[in-house]
Amino acid sequence: MGRMHTHRHGKSHSIRPVTLRAPSWITISPKEIEALIVKYTKDGLTPSQIGIKLRDQHSIPLVKPIMKKSMSQILEENDLKSEMPEDLGNIVNRAVGLQKHLKVNRGDNRNVRSLELIEAKVHRLSVYYKRIGRISKTWKYKAVVAQLE
Repeated sequence: MGRMHTHRHGKSHSIRPVTLRAPSWITISPKEIEALIVKYTKDGLTPSQIGIKLRDQHSIPLVKPIMKKSMSQILEENDLKSEMPEDLGNIVNRAVGLQKHLKVNRGDNRNVRSLELIEAKVHRLSVYYKRIGRISKTWKYKAVVAQLE
């Protein structure tokens, strides 16, 4: 969803492993990996930050081939799943930051359009999450309410 409205942004990224088999160099057991995920979540890290930390510090490229379940399933089993999905929360935070910027800089018409595009992403993503049951059917993005959260 990063390059929905433009072709310039979001070209830099890391490349996922080619095979979906557990690498042979991993010495950590699945129980220890699950304990690390739970520990990092309780420390306040998001699932993507946990994945980066596991990749960089513990040399675990992907959790799913080793654990046979995704990180979100592990968090759900341990009752640590957040009420709002991470990607939706990040987009809402971007919209709130842009709204604060526009309150101070009223003449910034270019970013008014950016805010419209960001809010369109919020609405599109919220429709998807309502359909799959990840957020409540009554959840609605409102600019004023989002600033208070």
